[in-house]
Amino acid sequence: MPTLPITANYRRAGDDWEVTVRTAGRSLDATAPGLIAARVQADQLVDEIAGSHADRAVVHLLDGDALAFSVVYLHARHGLTVPDTRQTEPSTPHDQAIEA
Repeated sequence: MPTLPITANYRRAGDDWEVTVRTAGRSLDATAPGLIAARVQADQLVDEIAGSHADRAVVHLLDGDALAFSVVYLHARHGLTVPDTRQTEPSTPHDQAIEA
């Protein structure tokens, strides 16, 4: 049986976090009071969405960005201030030129 690809995408919703877990043709949502709780919810949704499919690969994303999720999640797990990952400056030289 091939590996089942699953994504768990997290978004800030005020003081809460929303998570959407997706695989081909199916999507489940949950809201939690913090990122750690949202990660626990994601695990539960993954179990529900994958069913008996034992071989699964889950990628956790923050607004579609896996690296951003890792940074924010590790900060939260270690009790550090969670960095604001929302972009406030132009990200590419092209965007910077437009801003100038």
